Amino acid sequence: MTPADPRITLARADLAAASLEGLLAATHYAAPQVHTVAAPVAPLFRVADTASERMDELIFGERFDALEAHGEFVWGQARRDGYVGFVRAADLAPAAPAPTHRVSAVRTYAFAGPSIKSPALGPFSLNALVAVEAEDGKFSRAAGGACFWTAHLAPIGVFERDTAAVAERFLGAPYLWGGRTSVGLDCSGLVQQSLYACGQAFPRDADQQAALGREIERSELARGDLVGWRGHIGLMLDQTRLIHANGHHMAVAIEPVAEAIARIEAAGGGAPTALRRL
Repeated sequence: MTPADPRITLARADLAAASLEGLLAATHYAAPQVHTVAAPVAPLFRVADTASERMDELIFGERFDALEAHGEFVWGQARRDGYVGFVRAADLAPAAPAPTHRVSAVRTYAFAGPSIKSPALGPFSLNALVAVEAEDGKFSRAAGGACFWTAHLAPIGVFERDTAAVAERFLGAPYLWGGRTSVGLDCSGLVQQSLYACGQAFPRDADQQAALGREIERSELARGDLVGWRGHIGLMLDQTRLIHANGHHMAVAIEPVAEAIARIEAAGGGAPTALRRL
């Protein structure tokens, strides 16, 4: 039997989600409590300490299944990509109404009222989830009262069609380990957000992403294909150009895939381990 991946399994030796009883051994099982991310961005940490590794980020409106409180933190699992870790309790709120829309702009502000002169809230990132309760002129009033510019929202079920075009909107965004927004994101965060915007559920880490789709030859590479290395991944813009968030440029950058392959191999990262078409 393949061991459970701890990144996406809400279980420890002493405590596990009730849904895992009979599947994984634990001293105690409990039912998670559903929360909604109330902050524009909520880092997910390895341990209950903001100085620890930021493994992922949750964005506004996403659900978080909280299993255990740890002081100012809660331990649980992000519903959208399944990642397990610690989130600050202050970034969460009780379960909110189901989202009706997602943020379709790469980054936008909401406002305290239906006017751009009212206090700004955010910024909110691409794929943030919003429950719209009413229209007010050119604004959409969300649950909780924030007013979003309606043109920066898309109804749930209305998605982009070109993952590479979505990725290009992040060009120049700074590199941030564990990040998922245009304020800062890592390689797999860029790929995941681009696929989310196109209505495709997608895992969080590069190795998980590189296992999807079907293997292709390098000569077949085309727009939207994935190129993966050990611990890194990017998205092809065409047969020769790659877009990726990377530590070399410390930003989302476009470069010839041949140059990226040579540079990464020269730095000790090895040759690509996956060429995939979704």
